[in-house]
Amino acid sequence: MVDLIVKAAVKEQLEGHNVASDFYDALDDEVASVLENAARRADENDRKTVQPRDL
Repeated sequence: MVDLIVKAAVKEQLEGHNVASDFYDALDDEVASVLENAARRADENDRKTVQPRDL
């Protein structure tokens, strides 16, 4: 599986908070799910371009 998130960017966004090591894997899985759903919605609408409204 490809890492979809950048750990340094996540840490920067969550400044002031500790981040559990397994959080990154869970976040990566969540992002993958969002992307899969967006691609499916674009396909259902006969588009190859994924658009913000697909989120």
